[in-house]
Amino acid sequence: MPALDLLPPPHQPAAAPPLLQVSALSVDLQTHSGLAPALRDVSFTLARGQTLGLIGESGSGKSITALALMGLLPDATRVQGSVRFDGTELTALDDAALCRIRGRRIGMVFQEPMTALNPLHRIGQQIAEPLRLHRGLSAAAAQAEALRLLDRVQMPQAAQRLAAWPHQLSGGQRQRVVIAIALACEPDLLIADEPTTALDVTTQRDVLDLIQALCRDSGMAWLLISHDLGVMADRVEHLLVMYGGSVVDSGPTHAVFSRLAHPYTRGLHGARPRLGQDHGTGKGRDASGARSRLATIAGRVPALAELPPGCAFAPRCSRVLPACSAALPAALPVGPGHAVRCLNPWP
Repeated sequence: MPALDLLPPPHQPAAAPPLLQVSALSVDLQTHSGLAPALRDVSFTLARGQTLGLIGESGSGKSITALALMGLLPDATRVQGSVRFDGTELTALDDAALCRIRGRRIGMVFQEPMTALNPLHRIGQQIAEPLRLHRGLSAAAAQAEALRLLDRVQMPQAAQRLAAWPHQLSGGQRQRVVIAIALACEPDLLIADEPTTALDVTTQRDVLDLIQALCRDSGMAWLLISHDLGVMADRVEHLLVMYGGSVVDSGPTHAVFSRLAHPYTRGLHGARPRLGQDHGTGKGRDASGARSRLATIAGRVPALAELPPGCAFAPRCSRVLPACSAALPAALPVGPGHAVRCLNPWP
């Protein structure tokens, strides 16, 4: 009888390919000064049912990443790299083919619900449109499903809201309508770009709880874009920190926040508001009783046409080295699944 360690290993099923695989994605936007880099060598994967967050200051490339995934970039934009969704290369598709995927298999909650909704159409019509286009429902069936979707997103007085115009709804109600439209065709991937902008704290929590529960119940993958570190810590499993159109820090959310290896991530973490801090009122006090002010990162996010050839954060970084300005740093592993684009990370 052969020894146990000589027996063939048990069969291991092959790992399922990721739902979304972005590889070396670069986007150049047309400006008055010519093409300017908006994304530089962005790569990540997202599995079915997984949650992934994109975080960074305004102008870091978060929304451009979402628009690139949806095929909604402006004309005269140059796109290089690969965006594969469930095995299909999205960058190779024409607009007609993309329209069959947008709304049907990829849903998006846009940043500002008032501009995302058509002011000339009633709420019921706007929710019913993707149902009729992608699922072939009749007008009556689409209206009935629109009502069910409004109930699903916990819209108060849902039946009455079907006949309402967008301007007749509050910000939180409009956001629920946008979520209902994004979920209408039960997509495999939901992209939420700053879904709680301009909402009060209670409504923000309700909207995020709603999206999280719907994704969990349906098994959708969720790509959440935000500038709020607290939201990311509570809501997503993996995190990408973006700056200057590049992913500068990536990994499991707990690992990114535990290590704070990249100087930019550490700066964002240090600049988050805390109870008792002075936010310009002169009343905040630290533990010793002295006045404490909100920390900031010196400098500003560079414009697209001003991005340096090396690390975009170098002009604002306290740990900058001469080599940082030469070329975009390669990803450096700093822990299991955790990598940073930095030549001098924090230990």
